[in-house]
Amino acid sequence: MIEQPKDRSLAIALQYEKGTREAPRVVAKGRGLFADRIVALAEENGIIIEANPVLAQALSGIEIDDSIPIELYEAVAIVIGYVLRASKAR
Repeated sequence: MIEQPKDRSLAIALQYEKGTREAPRVVAKGRGLFADRIVALAEENGIIIEANPVLAQALSGIEIDDSIPIELYEAVAIVIGYVLRASKAR
């Protein structure tokens, strides 16, 4: 899950299968109340949230169920690495 901080005006949810060679996919995105609901669902399900407004904005143009473009692989890989480390620390 990637979101903009504070007012949560934008939230993007990604899905990634560890161990697969497939790129992460955008599975949810929204602004305003939709962003709040995406974040609430993530929190309810124990999903780690990374606040990264620049990446969230870059991902906002990707359609639901589409894979992230190659240009964003490195930035998303950094977030996934953070999420995996944080999950392991729990």
